[in-house]
Amino acid sequence: MTYTKIWADNENLSKEEKLKLEKDGLDILDDIPRYAREGFASIPQDQWNLFKWAGLYLQRPKEDGYFMMRVNVPSGILSNEQATTLAGIARDYGRDVVDITTRQAIQFHWLQIENIPDIFQRLESVGLSSVGACGDILRTIVGNPLAGIDPNELTDTREIVKDVYWYFQRNREFSNLPRKYKVSISANVNNAQNAEINCLSFVPAVKEVGGQEVVGFHMYVGGGLSAKPYLAQELDVFVAPEQVKEVTIAVSKIFRDYGYRDKRHRARLKFLMADWGPEKFKEKLLEYIALPSKGINRFEEWNAGYFYGVHKQKQAGKSYVGFNVPVGRMDSAELFELARIAKKYGSGEIRSCNSQNIVIPDVPDESVDVLLQENIFQRITVEPKNFIGYSVSCTGIEYCNLALVETKERMRQIAQYLDEKLELDVPVRIHMVGCPNSCGQRQIADIGLQGMKMRTKDKKMVEAFEIYVGGTLTNDAAFNQKLKGKINAEELGDVLVQFLRYFQEEKAAGESFNTFFQRIGLESLQNRLDKILELSSGINA
Repeated sequence: MTYTKIWADNENLSKEEKLKLEKDGLDILDDIPRYAREGFASIPQDQWNLFKWAGLYLQRPKEDGYFMMRVNVPSGILSNEQATTLAGIARDYGRDVVDITTRQAIQFHWLQIENIPDIFQRLESVGLSSVGACGDILRTIVGNPLAGIDPNELTDTREIVKDVYWYFQRNREFSNLPRKYKVSISANVNNAQNAEINCLSFVPAVKEVGGQEVVGFHMYVGGGLSAKPYLAQELDVFVAPEQVKEVTIAVSKIFRDYGYRDKRHRARLKFLMADWGPEKFKEKLLEYIALPSKGINRFEEWNAGYFYGVHKQKQAGKSYVGFNVPVGRMDSAELFELARIAKKYGSGEIRSCNSQNIVIPDVPDESVDVLLQENIFQRITVEPKNFIGYSVSCTGIEYCNLALVETKERMRQIAQYLDEKLELDVPVRIHMVGCPNSCGQRQIADIGLQGMKMRTKDKKMVEAFEIYVGGTLTNDAAFNQKLKGKINAEELGDVLVQFLRYFQEEKAAGESFNTFFQRIGLESLQNRLDKILELSSGINA
């Protein structure tokens, strides 16, 4: 151990912090082979929580002994061998379920402890890891899924992301952070990384140095969602590409040593940043590394991580093709098929997006039309309808112990229903979450749907949702705002049809939902929802 845990003598540490002083989260990796030999019953219950450091959560119900696993995919870039390995794990151990997360990771379910060592070996053999995908540690690094091929990036960030990611993998200097730690690194000018909702983000910028324009990054610090969301704040510093790792290390040390450990719900970096402010944070950062003041941000209109259709790459004669994976879920046969197609027509790579979708890069222009004729692209589509194409969902009560309601299949069905009932000239981004933790990033959606429990007039507890409107990032970034009213989950599809019909009727041609919201205001949307709820029998307004 090369650092001092300066918080160790704090008498007010939370119970989780006291346990982490007794045993580092990474130590669970040494225990897993024995647990695999002896079976799930051999795992003491007080060790369950430590499995997060290995990228594993016990899924609902915990006592049944099935694990969810999250596999890191930095920047969402998968080689062909990595993609086929992931498909094989889902087929052999995960009941065929493959989920793409809102941080570009791949998620499995139904894994048993006996199979974990073999899964680890398979992942390691192709340069993948689930270590640190969960826990109080640096998570998978979100990046530009088009890194290296993107006409809209200032610099290729692939090696930068790889360098930072592998430095922190299994690094015990940073395996005991106050809470989860989310980093994004991207030079895409359309903010494909959703910079403002990460703990630490490096975003594209330029600065004039010695009469020459230098490409580098600005920093955003202190973003995060959950029950108390914060937008990250920009620091007045400019970071050269070769400094990104050193700056990430410095910020990680600040979080590790000064982050709050008394109360678990206030332990994220966003709370430290909110209390310190950008000036104090910058002052502390400059104690670790010298950085010049910032230059000019190179952000344009936010694309929210969507890349549907056929687009020219940097490389002459090649295109990338963006596809919709409905609510981010596919089966192993589909992933095997995507890998086959990517190898046949492209370089073999598959890129995952934080919109829970995929991109196949490096397709020769003359091969695009033939690629699009493959049968799999009848479901995983290049031009999805407006609602299914822009719907995002967390895991929900099906597997997650924190969720209050079912989400994944419900969101898919509702999106399909909306596409049957409505035609719009613009997409509407709808995010559904099963609890306030917001893994489905409800706060940044045009329409956010947050699950809850509700008591009906006849005193029965049912699944229900609240509606939030107006989320956006980059220009005038703001989280969406809550509308009053609780909607019975069984009524949600019909309520949304009526609610969006108001948008359809009142919007200008080509007007986005966010622009519409800014124009008419929260009160107008609340009045419309109130009228809808008055006519709905299954709703307690």
